[in-house]
Amino acid sequence: MVQQSGLDNMKRTALRQTLEIQQLITMYYFEFDKNYVFNGEQHNFWEFLYVDKGEIEVLADGRKHLLKQGMIIFHKPNEFHEFYAAEGKAPNVIVITFDCSSASMDRFADKVIKLEDEERNLLAQMIKEGENAFIFPFRHPLERRGETVFGSEQLLRCYLEIFLIRLLRRSTLPDSEKSPLSTSAREKSKDDQTKRVLRYMEEKIGDPLNINGICSELLISKTQLKSLFKQNTGYSVMEYFTKLKIERAKRYIREDSFNVTEISQRLGFSSVHYFSKAFKNATGMSPSEYARSVKSRMTLESGG
Repeated sequence: MVQQSGLDNMKRTALRQTLEIQQLITMYYFEFDKNYVFNGEQHNFWEFLYVDKGEIEVLADGRKHLLKQGMIIFHKPNEFHEFYAAEGKAPNVIVITFDCSSASMDRFADKVIKLEDEERNLLAQMIKEGENAFIFPFRHPLERRGETVFGSEQLLRCYLEIFLIRLLRRSTLPDSEKSPLSTSAREKSKDDQTKRVLRYMEEKIGDPLNINGICSELLISKTQLKSLFKQNTGYSVMEYFTKLKIERAKRYIREDSFNVTEISQRLGFSSVHYFSKAFKNATGMSPSEYARSVKSRMTLESGG
């Protein structure tokens, strides 16, 4: 006869659920051109809109807000809202809509918030898990991939709930109780070094940079730079530099600032052919195809 362990009868504690996402409705990462105008809508579920690049003007129930890079706005159910690109700057925006009946969501009504690094990282994780779970570019209704990464939908939901809880907690804690992003001086130093390299890359985006040149200019060892960069960005140094160039090229195309030859030259590519090849490798489209896709998307979304 097997003896029953006393541990089997120990009291369980059901964990309280402060905030629960019932359903995800839409999830978008948009790259708009400099003249984009969204004529507005209202719906019976929550929405947030985050500006990843550029600036937008948002009108929500008659109130006007200027959202710069790194800022997010929440739209409560049945709130009429519209937005447009500000000052001719082509914006990249993330839009996520969802059902959540938790009473704590009411505290997001009419909120505009500047995100911190950790919150932006959570948002990036949401997009990553969204791509693991659903066909990208995202559409409505969301279409599941044939083979999804294990647990991707659950992680997406968890990241979204953590993101919202973190924002609510930050808005209620007194300043004396708020923890800095990096809990050690060493971590902060690494963050600062990475940001210093990123700033340098942005400044030299049209130059033929290499790792040796970056190390020499910023007084950092090659081993340290490679390790730091991979850890904090997920890319190698030169992969990230190429990524920056392509993102800048996309912005130039959406803002209609220069032609393809001029963009290639401004970003330091050796030829238009090499630029077009790098662009297609990164985006799956040639520069001209990308330009047409932006224009057609604008027409579709504006109802034209």
